[in-house]
Amino acid sequence: MSSPADLLDAKSAEAHLLRFLAIDGVTGEEKAIAEAVIDELVKVGVPKSAIRIDDANTRIPVPTQTGNLIVDLPGTAEGPHLLFSTHLDTVPMCRGAKPRVEGRRVVSDGTTALGGDNRTGCGVLVSLAETLIKHKLPHPKITLLFTVREESGLHGARELNPKDLGGATMCINVDSQKPADLITGAVGQENWEVEIKGRASHAGLAPDQGISATLVGALGLANARRDGWFGKIEKPNGKGTSNVGIFGGKNGKAAGDATNVVTDYAWMRGEARSPELTFAAEIAEAYARAFEEAKQAVKATDGAVAEVKFTHVKAYPPFHLADDAPVVTRAVKALETLGLKPNLVFSPGGLDANWLDKHGIPTVTIGAGQREVHTVKEYVELDEYVTGCKIAVAAATLKD
Repeated sequence: MSSPADLLDAKSAEAHLLRFLAIDGVTGEEKAIAEAVIDELVKVGVPKSAIRIDDANTRIPVPTQTGNLIVDLPGTAEGPHLLFSTHLDTVPMCRGAKPRVEGRRVVSDGTTALGGDNRTGCGVLVSLAETLIKHKLPHPKITLLFTVREESGLHGARELNPKDLGGATMCINVDSQKPADLITGAVGQENWEVEIKGRASHAGLAPDQGISATLVGALGLANARRDGWFGKIEKPNGKGTSNVGIFGGKNGKAAGDATNVVTDYAWMRGEARSPELTFAAEIAEAYARAFEEAKQAVKATDGAVAEVKFTHVKAYPPFHLADDAPVVTRAVKALETLGLKPNLVFSPGGLDANWLDKHGIPTVTIGAGQREVHTVKEYVELDEYVTGCKIAVAAATLKD
């Protein structure tokens, strides 16, 4: 028995993907890719009046060229109002990507990442609209959402006004690898920063009169590791991960500029993740204690110690959907209509789904063939990408 998903034009879907992969749109600079997506949507029959851009970028705390792209597809059948989402941006190492097809894979030239994360999602959503319109397939009201700045902190989804989605009750997010994997939950994240102000002195003539901010920072990290709070964390009251990503000066500057001067300033930024947001905050607090201990261990000859300022803030909340949640049930059925065996997954990384769920829209994330993301080895499995497109069509056209 044929499925509406069988009507998908695979060649057209692949053409959408290849066009999008060739367009720069790193996080915060999504205007060009948004314009390309709009152009493709109009070509496949979406009225311009159904396409709009919100003002989320005006609330994002870092410069962002454009807001989230939102598309309304009026319903032609009964059913829940569905949201299909993805993100427009890529990581900075995708800038200048030159995609090419090798067999049934799309690869870069090896000098940049490819951008399959998340140009595959853009291709899936455009192909979904194309299939529904071209074949006049019955479907409930559908909203398409293309967010900005996902890669730099899920900002577009976080600053989204849920009212702009018109009452969508569930969401299929496209931002993963294997089509059979359904991400139904993800960790939350706490971001932390520490600023260490030491005291400069001549490292050869009077090192004991200085207070090395670099040493305080290094000892703080060593203390965190010693106490089991660095990397993979398993404690009686919770589990999670942590990492320090930046250790140096602020705004891209070095902590010091000479080897003969005791470093008087250092700055670090790190993260803590856990399925429980309270435990992610507990990890961050453990780092605060570790740096405080380090401060007391590094003293000048007059007994002075460094000034340490530690702060942490919530980056995004965790979530975990029940296996029988309506959106999970719908996604499972969509996969099964295509002969796939669903595999429910809890993600160790954050997704737009974290904030969409927080906004009251339960969200499942599906895969569409992106592999080795955020590396120069990144590629897209075209057969899996086409399957991701078919999953979206199946989920949109299921009869309740």
